[in-house]
Amino acid sequence: MLEILYEDNHIIAVNKHIADIVQSDKTGDEPLTEEVKAYIKKKYNKPGDVFLGVPHRLDRPVSGVVLFARTSKALMRLNAMFQEHDKEMTKIYWAIVGNLPESDGGTLTHYLLRDSNKNKSYAYDREKKGSKLAVLDYRLLGRSQKYYLLEIKLRTGRHHQIRCQLAKFGCPIKGDLKYGSPRSNPNGGISLHACSVSFAHPVTKEPLTISAVPPQDDTLWKEFYQNLKL
Repeated sequence: MLEILYEDNHIIAVNKHIADIVQSDKTGDEPLTEEVKAYIKKKYNKPGDVFLGVPHRLDRPVSGVVLFARTSKALMRLNAMFQEHDKEMTKIYWAIVGNLPESDGGTLTHYLLRDSNKNKSYAYDREKKGSKLAVLDYRLLGRSQKYYLLEIKLRTGRHHQIRCQLAKFGCPIKGDLKYGSPRSNPNGGISLHACSVSFAHPVTKEPLTISAVPPQDDTLWKEFYQNLKL
């Protein structure tokens, strides 16, 4: 079921569930773009095709905030903001990992090299030909008996950046087999959640923060979210 987090005449945001795809892919599964278009068409009784721009995406096994543009003007501005990252837009993620980080907080800096054939990125401490600088900030938010909850702030936007950098750091995300987790999650997803995005509205310029609750059908996410009062 579509979970709307925010909407106005220019933008709309939804809480993406694990296994949802943002745009069409080779699986043929219905993407969020089509669900959102159908929602807008029905709610506002719009004739003809509905415009919906996609300024950013989340990997299929990841949950959380996905922002769409309802006008071309909003899309152009949002595209520019996502490219600027922390200069104009703050994206916060939560990640559950099985290993305790070296410290309670800090900055990770690597050079990521993408392998398109394997749909995977590799992190290096030094720059390599074709690699791109990847920077994120992290802090330890909480812990359970076996797992640790990290808050991640992206400074750059690279392919599988959080997944790849945390794996390089020795803290692969729970359930992320591609990046070194020892076992999968029962729901097939990974324990990475886009919990909030903060930015100036692309048209009104008013400050806006859109947040999404992590999957509450997952016992561990529910424990962290409720017991730690995040």
